[in-house]
Amino acid sequence: MTIKLDFEECLKDSPRFRSAIEAVECDVSELETRLEKLVKLCSGMLETGRQYCTNSKFFVNGIRELSQPSSDDSMLSESLERFSNGLSKMIESHKDLLETTQDSCRLNLQSLVKEDIKKFKDTRKDFDKSSETLEGALQHNAEVPRKKQHEVDEASGTLQSARKAFRDKALDYVLEINSIQSKKKFEIMQFMLSFMEAQFCYFQQGHRVLQELEKYRTDLAAQLHQMVLETAREKRDMEQRHIVIKQKDLSHDDAMMEFKADAPSGIVMEGYLFKRASNAFKTWSRRWFSIQNNQLVYQKKLKDNLTVVVEDLRLCTVKPCHDCERRFCFEVVSPSKSCLLQADTEKYHQAWISAVQNSIATAFSESREDNTSMRLDRPSSMSAATMDSGYPRESVDKRALDQIQRIPGNAQCCDCKEPAPEWASINLGITLCIECSGIHRSLGVHFSKVRSLTLDSWEPELIKLMCELGNSTINRIYEARIDEMTFKKPNPSSTRSEKEFWIKAKYVDKQFINKLPEAGARPFRHIARRSHGNMVDKPIVRPVDRPPKPPLKPKPGSLARPPGLSGNGSNSSLSSIGSAKESTEGEREVDDLRNLHPGALLYHAVSLQCLPTMADALAHGADVNWVNGAEESRTPLIQAVNVNSLVACEFLLQNTASVNQPDSGGRGPLHHATILGHTGDLSAAWTRCW
Repeated sequence: MTIKLDFEECLKDSPRFRSAIEAVECDVSELETRLEKLVKLCSGMLETGRQYCTNSKFFVNGIRELSQPSSDDSMLSESLERFSNGLSKMIESHKDLLETTQDSCRLNLQSLVKEDIKKFKDTRKDFDKSSETLEGALQHNAEVPRKKQHEVDEASGTLQSARKAFRDKALDYVLEINSIQSKKKFEIMQFMLSFMEAQFCYFQQGHRVLQELEKYRTDLAAQLHQMVLETAREKRDMEQRHIVIKQKDLSHDDAMMEFKADAPSGIVMEGYLFKRASNAFKTWSRRWFSIQNNQLVYQKKLKDNLTVVVEDLRLCTVKPCHDCERRFCFEVVSPSKSCLLQADTEKYHQAWISAVQNSIATAFSESREDNTSMRLDRPSSMSAATMDSGYPRESVDKRALDQIQRIPGNAQCCDCKEPAPEWASINLGITLCIECSGIHRSLGVHFSKVRSLTLDSWEPELIKLMCELGNSTINRIYEARIDEMTFKKPNPSSTRSEKEFWIKAKYVDKQFINKLPEAGARPFRHIARRSHGNMVDKPIVRPVDRPPKPPLKPKPGSLARPPGLSGNGSNSSLSSIGSAKESTEGEREVDDLRNLHPGALLYHAVSLQCLPTMADALAHGADVNWVNGAEESRTPLIQAVNVNSLVACEFLLQNTASVNQPDSGGRGPLHHATILGHTGDLSAAWTRCW
């Protein structure tokens, strides 16, 4: 016996289940119509058959009466007598045929119509009533404000009772559906077999066709007998399963939905959610949502077209909405729009948030094309920049993974230490595993810009930037005080929520960096205007016992660093910069910079072309567009152009430095690069970042 509907599917009450029920109800309705027609035709046939038998009997009696005058003719009388006797036997056989047909019709067809189909209709009414009750309870439960706890408790209790009643009726309805689907097969077949056996007995002596069907009839009878036995066994097993499922403890919640990344159907998550409309009325509608093909979609019925909420999950983020009046709400935000959704329970609420987050992370593990078409159509001036590193352009991508992972600490994820990371944050200069990269991406590009080491193209200047920093260097900055605190760094086996909590505390809240000294203890207090503000430049206030000194500048075009300030050495953090006492020959003595304003520190670190110190300054709140009023209102980006440091320009631009911020003379970074003749080398960085 083939089970038409599964008991587990009815607990979900999914559109597939509803669609299957509608199909079954149509089949049963059509079956009922045809059975009623067949029973009516059978009754007419039986009535006509009885009249035929009566008239045939009169006819046979007439033949017998005809034989009496012919008693002198023994041949005629004997033949008439035998014919009349034979016809009488055939009439009796015909009566038996009619009686057997009537019994089979009453036992099989009428019983199926009057008992089984009637029971099916009654069960359907109970199911529809419980379904409407559940729908009302769900609607009421969703509309209860979170602040009215007594209404929440009452609505939850009502929903629980309605859901339990619905499950019972749904299970009973599925059982009745499966029963009638199986029973109609052998009931109809058994009626036909009984009718054909009566016909066979009636026409056995003269009906050649029935003789030819004898083997078929025998085989069919054997198959029907076997079907009845198997149906009896399956029905017994089905009833036992029905009892087991009915005894399950489902009082707390519906069957839990799970995220299945490798689902064969491509649907990794599905279930009902309430969706708030974007119209002026902000109405809520319950729809069947699913995550499939890296998209979030929904539909009302199975036959409806899918409505796409998020075209590409890699371009969205998800967050709970605690300020919404309704409970269990969360928001899916994409660049083009946001969608406010509501789950039925807290368990579903957490499951959907986790599913969207996991889908975002999984989406980035799939093969994709280059990030933008700009890399395919760069101006000819870019060729010099791409070859400046000494690597042929076609070999850069192949060597990126190996070269960057050789940097100290880069062989493990910067945040959870998972080995062989294949993702990177290009503005932080660190390597990440797939799960941490998804969390970094959800922070926004103003905190972290994520790129794949294996799927994306890598320019030589970006590889230089990654090699100047690295996980060990960045962790000495962002985890400087971790030993003093109670935070435990996550490991590869930690949950996503634990990793997300750690990454936000580390990069967003910056809870583990060394605190700056008080402003009054700093020997330099730089007061300058912001890049887009209206403040007027003010002079730098210096101590009276320290005369002003000219700004520190390496020789134009020089990429050399002072001793002790190498990209990945032990002196690369903020504390190491204070120990540097002199630069290359001909440069002035470097004062202790540890107490500089973060913006001033960033500016001087650009002068020294020390990326670790620049990263340290940004971590301590330096404005990437900080203005040095003492040096013609130059920004760190202008200073990087003046010292001809391509990697410093790349780092500043990746951290949202403005290429339009002018100095006091109205000259921006491009003007300075043109004056110094650096445009061929430096235009690559800001052309790409634009």
